[in-house]
Amino acid sequence: MNVSLKNCLTFTGVLSIAALGAISCPKPAISQIKPQPWGSVGVEDSEISYSIGVRWFDVGVELGGRETGATGVDVLKFVSFPVLSPYIGLGLYGDAESDLALSGGLQIHPPGDVFVGIGYHSLRGINGQLGIKF
Repeated sequence: MNVSLKNCLTFTGVLSIAALGAISCPKPAISQIKPQPWGSVGVEDSEISYSIGVRWFDVGVELGGRETGATGVDVLKFVSFPVLSPYIGLGLYGDAESDLALSGGLQIHPPGDVFVGIGYHSLRGINGQLGIKF
C-alpha cells in the first residue's frame, strides 16, 4: 500500500473517532445552567396531591403535599438525555403513614419553552407535571 494512502486512511480513521467522541460526549447546555421550575398535580387513594419543584443541572428539589396535610420535601436525581430525563428521588414527609418517600418518573423536554412529565410518588401517588424552560 502506498505510504500517502496509508497516512490518509489513518488520518481519516482518527478524525472519525474524534468526531464520534465529540458527538457522544454530553455537554451542559444553557438550558441545564438555568433552573427549570415545574408544578405537579396527582392523586393517591382518591386524595389530590400537589407539588412544586425546580431542577438545576441534574439535581432537583420538590416540595409537595396531600389534602390530608402530609407535606414534605424530595431530593431528585435526573439522568439527562437529549429529550427524555428519567429521575429517582428520596423524600422526608410529616403527618404521613411513613416519613420516608420514594419517587420516580420521566420528564419530556421537547423544543420550546415548556416541558411535561409523569411520575409516581409513594405518598402522593401518580402525578402529571408541567414546567417552564427559561
